[in-house]
Amino acid sequence: MAAYLIRRLLLVIPTLFGIIAINFVVVQFAPGGPVEQMMAELKGKGGGGIERIGGGAGSEVSTPGGYRGARGLDPVLVGDIKKMFGFDKPAPERFLLMLRDYLTFNFGSSFFRGETVVRLVLEKMPVSISLGLWSTLLIYLVSIPLGIAKAVRDGSRFDVATSAAVLVGYAIPGFLFAILLIVLFAGGSFLTWFPLRGLSSQGAENWGWPARIADYIWHIVLPTVALVVGGFASLTILTKNCFLEEIRKQYVVTARAKGATEARILYRHVFRNAMLLIIAGFPAAFIGILFSSSLLVEIVFSLDGLGLLGFESAIRRDYPVVFGTLYIFTLLGLVMQIVGDLMYTVVDPRIDFASRK
Repeated sequence: MAAYLIRRLLLVIPTLFGIIAINFVVVQFAPGGPVEQMMAELKGKGGGGIERIGGGAGSEVSTPGGYRGARGLDPVLVGDIKKMFGFDKPAPERFLLMLRDYLTFNFGSSFFRGETVVRLVLEKMPVSISLGLWSTLLIYLVSIPLGIAKAVRDGSRFDVATSAAVLVGYAIPGFLFAILLIVLFAGGSFLTWFPLRGLSSQGAENWGWPARIADYIWHIVLPTVALVVGGFASLTILTKNCFLEEIRKQYVVTARAKGATEARILYRHVFRNAMLLIIAGFPAAFIGILFSSSLLVEIVFSLDGLGLLGFESAIRRDYPVVFGTLYIFTLLGLVMQIVGDLMYTVVDPRIDFASRK
């Protein structure tokens, strides 16, 4: 097992390098980078005095008085802007400097927010973790019992009806269902049972803990439901198929021949073997919901999380945030894959990764 873990950890390094390198090359060809945006902003304002740029405290550029940008900006000013954003160096040199800093988790500061990438991620992380954790837990709590019930009643009316409901839920995008929930329950046109935005009410920080917890639950209900409805379909079908495969095996027939009850066969013998893939996939499922599925739901419900941060940063070409969050997400995803492999050995000790070549 130790040798296997070492091999997997060593593979993390070239994988991270490859992903960062590919994305770095791609963005070099994307138009409208931070330098172009800043020059366009200065041309649009066209005023004199000092323009503050969000690269951090003290980042200032003095524009010529009365300059209207009709014939372009002063080359000296353009050079200052490039130097401020670090684009005065060749792309290979910038890439190597970025890799050097990333080894120590120094992701730099946002071009436009005036904060470090680490601080921004830590600020947005609680919102995304809340949404991803509760959604993943509810998906498992719904999918596993439903998948077992469908496997036991395979081919029945219950199986057909629930399959139709699962497929409908899977076909509806999460953000579209989120809009429907707002219309129905958040004051859109019908009921006003739930709040429309955020994860806390104004002034909630001054309330007692019971009131703050209740307020948090009140706010998280609709975003969580929007993610759960579209997320439990694949896990339900996977659970059903895993149980059906195990139920048809010879050891189940033998257990029945010995007089074991169906409940004992299902939950004592079948459950452990069938749940291997499902439980082992929990870390990957959580990471998937945390960093991808919640993006549009965060936008719909105005939740200031990692999904919204990454989206806005990509639109504004805020490269330190884009590459910093990409590095963090990729690293977490690779680590969670290793954790998922370890979960296999926890569920079934007979699995030995040490024998893998």
